Amino acid sequence: MAAPPEQLVSDAHKLFLIVATLAFGWVFYLLAPVLMPFFIAALFAYLGDPIVDKLEERKLSRALSVSIVYAVLLTGGLLLFLVLVPLLTAQVGALFKRLPEYLGLFQSSTIPWLGSMGFPVEIFDIESIKQNFVEYWTNVSQVAGSLFSYMTSSSLAILQWLTNLILVPVLTFYLLRDWDDIVAKFRVLLPRRYAKQFIALSLECDDMLAAFIRGQLMVMLALATIYTIGLSLIGLELALLLGVIAGIVSFVPYLGLIVGIGLSGVAAFFQFHEWMPVIMVASVFGFAQLIEGMVLTPRFVGERIGLHPVAVLFAVMAGAQLFGFIGVLLALPVAAVVMVLLRHTHKRYLDSELYSTDQEQV
Repeated sequence: MAAPPEQLVSDAHKLFLIVATLAFGWVFYLLAPVLMPFFIAALFAYLGDPIVDKLEERKLSRALSVSIVYAVLLTGGLLLFLVLVPLLTAQVGALFKRLPEYLGLFQSSTIPWLGSMGFPVEIFDIESIKQNFVEYWTNVSQVAGSLFSYMTSSSLAILQWLTNLILVPVLTFYLLRDWDDIVAKFRVLLPRRYAKQFIALSLECDDMLAAFIRGQLMVMLALATIYTIGLSLIGLELALLLGVIAGIVSFVPYLGLIVGIGLSGVAAFFQFHEWMPVIMVASVFGFAQLIEGMVLTPRFVGERIGLHPVAVLFAVMAGAQLFGFIGVLLALPVAAVVMVLLRHTHKRYLDSELYSTDQEQV
């Protein structure tokens, strides 16, 4: 029996959507290196648009609101590039210079203590580690020199780097200015039969992204600040570097706490050769954890995330493996969309005849 014309049309539409999705994914994969400034600008515009909307609610014009938010974003980016990056670079250099000294202290103090506790210390070959580190640092210096030589000799590479540097703020301004119009035009293009469903799903995805990306970025920034100030008060030389690292990895619950205490505790012990600074480091991170649980997370994130820490880690690692830095930027948005779709699929399955029939048989 031949299928009705309506069924044939529906199947043709589904086939077209599948083919179009696959073609879009393939083109995106090919163009991923070129799309980096566009996605960075889109991320900044997405983060800044709610602030622009709130300024408009206060009777400011769209142009003035966009100018204010854009000026804040641009100033923050310049401060990050001109102040924070050189400081972090200096601390990384200081860490590599003192690493052989730290290894020597580990060999003279920690290894004998571990041996007295019955730990198999023969697994530690400090001299080999030092030699490998020297070879690695030499290779890194040679690669860096070669890369710098290539950059200075290749006008195309310099042009591409400068183009990206200029494109990001320019694209951010235009996307921020026209964000609401772009969203409205996309909604107009949606098939009328499914427009309400698409809009409802997009709003749900936006709620999750807003809770995770915007909220979690504020939590990460606050935690990095608390960590850095606390470690600086202790007198830790690598306070800024360790505070930033712990703040960045805190997007996974408790990971920032574990990594921060581990790295900062080791750094404090090797710097001061005492256990009291290590206890003070643990106190700093414990205090920050209390502030996060009682103030930061309820205030900025709430209970709307719905992304399991394992899903977050997998999304970031899979995105980095498939598309590099662009994949890292897109990992959480894609994970949020997938989570919303899975939630609706799960609900439809529970309401379906297949599930109810199986339930009755059980």
